[in-house]
Amino acid sequence: MTTNFLNHFSLENKTALVTGASRGLGQAIAIGLASAGADVICTSANPGGCDETLSAIREYKQNTWAYAADLTERKQVTELIENVKMNHSQVDILVNNAGTIRRHAAAEFPEKDWDEVIAVNLDSIFFLSQYIGADMIKRQSGKIINIASLLSFSGGIFVPSYTASKHAVAGLTKALANEWAKYNVQVNAIAPGYFNTDNTQKLRDDPVRSKEILSRIPAQRWGEPNDLTGAAIFLASSASDYVNGHILTVDGGWMAR
Repeated sequence: MTTNFLNHFSLENKTALVTGASRGLGQAIAIGLASAGADVICTSANPGGCDETLSAIREYKQNTWAYAADLTERKQVTELIENVKMNHSQVDILVNNAGTIRRHAAAEFPEKDWDEVIAVNLDSIFFLSQYIGADMIKRQSGKIINIASLLSFSGGIFVPSYTASKHAVAGLTKALANEWAKYNVQVNAIAPGYFNTDNTQKLRDDPVRSKEILSRIPAQRWGEPNDLTGAAIFLASSASDYVNGHILTVDGGWMAR
């Protein structure tokens, strides 16, 4: 008997929730999941922020919806969860992509900036995973993909809150995987390398720092958002059913240097 293993990568009849889906990595992931057959719930900080993403998803003939929520506000995270619960019977795939960054010297780092980064990059991930995960446990099926970072492994410069949050994302991914693997819920993370996104604009605008970064990437280029979609589809599909608690780097070879 022959088996078409490509079928394991299909996301047909699955519903995904992708946070931070208005642009960049989140937009690419949302569209990529739709291309594999998933219906996609998109979130962004501002109303109408996901309009471009929704249009691209509809080209794949998939259902799609958008919700606006400022993830720095715990109340809005709760409201987002309630809206998803009220309007959608289940979420099969959760992609915790939304993230933010602030750059200051550690000795001068503003308290407000620290709190906002931790709220978006860590707190929202836990509470969305807690709610969505509880339903996945009941069904004994589900995929959670967190977006970590190369700064889940190193310290960085002038980004202490971002680094702390991304180390925590890696740890939270493993902690949830340990608890939920027995319920057939896989929790993994993707750690993108240096990608061409808003978060890296200041680095790319700095000719010295940009050259330093590029010289260390074996692929000799910055990543593009679509470079992440294959990894996301893999971790969202049944092809990864025995992958749990893993931090998958997609970095052009940065970590190999």
